[in-house]
Amino acid sequence: MSLLKLLTNNPKALLGVVLVSFFILASAAAPLLTDYDPQRRVGKPHQPPSEQHLLGTSRMGYDIYSQLLYGGRTSLAVGIGAGTLVTLLAVVLGISSGYFGGKADEIITFFTNVVLVIPNLPLLLVLAAFLGEVGPWIIGLIIGLTSWAWGCRIIRAQTLALREKEFVRAAELIGEPAWRILFCELLPNLVSIIGITFIGSVIYAIMTEATLEFIGLGDPLAVTWGTMLYHAQNSSALLVGAWWEILTPCIAIATLGAGLSLLNFAVDEIANPALRNGRALKRWQQMQLAIRQEAQA
Repeated sequence: MSLLKLLTNNPKALLGVVLVSFFILASAAAPLLTDYDPQRRVGKPHQPPSEQHLLGTSRMGYDIYSQLLYGGRTSLAVGIGAGTLVTLLAVVLGISSGYFGGKADEIITFFTNVVLVIPNLPLLLVLAAFLGEVGPWIIGLIIGLTSWAWGCRIIRAQTLALREKEFVRAAELIGEPAWRILFCELLPNLVSIIGITFIGSVIYAIMTEATLEFIGLGDPLAVTWGTMLYHAQNSSALLVGAWWEILTPCIAIATLGAGLSLLNFAVDEIANPALRNGRALKRWQQMQLAIRQEAQA
């Protein structure tokens, strides 16, 4: 099945791709879409949206539209970077634990349980507060190093199930090396779970980074969606009627999160035939109900 056909047959995937692609392309093309420096005063304080400043200005006279585009670059980069680190750790540790077993499984399972027991958000708050006003990349690194346990547990469970399959046993019997079994036999069958883990981790990283920066644990000089909310709160934007300072980053975060969530749901549906069959069964039931109503009429 081609990628285009897959997208057209799944509205969730299509809408998710459109939303996420929009933010990625807009952020990448920020220098082409705006002439203003996001950290330079270019207008009057709290100037409402106008032709000159499409989304208004902040208390310091910064252009909100420029901050949205350039801030999206950082927020997306941190989310994708942290999601990649989380997924990499979860895949390496989960597959190693599930396939090799023995002492490796015991050690990895022990550390996984320790990380799962510690509440993640309070741990992030403590680490960020201990390190002081850290930049977005440090926040992303902290998120990546503390958020891999759930993905590791899921991948380990799936690896344990796949390890008993006939094709894995056959590869072992003919003397295939362990690395080839891992990369050629197990990984292709874990692609959907890995994809779901990555997308979910990106969503979590973007939301968490914005939360930490909003409460003042990030670098206030960095331009991200979280610091936009932080400065809007400190300047009492809503009290003075500068609603655009709050709504702009909030809508951006919510829309991007919705797009990534739709992609997550779509990957789950594509990978799970039971969900697709359930959707087809629902359409068939609706068609049968319509036929009965026409017959009765």
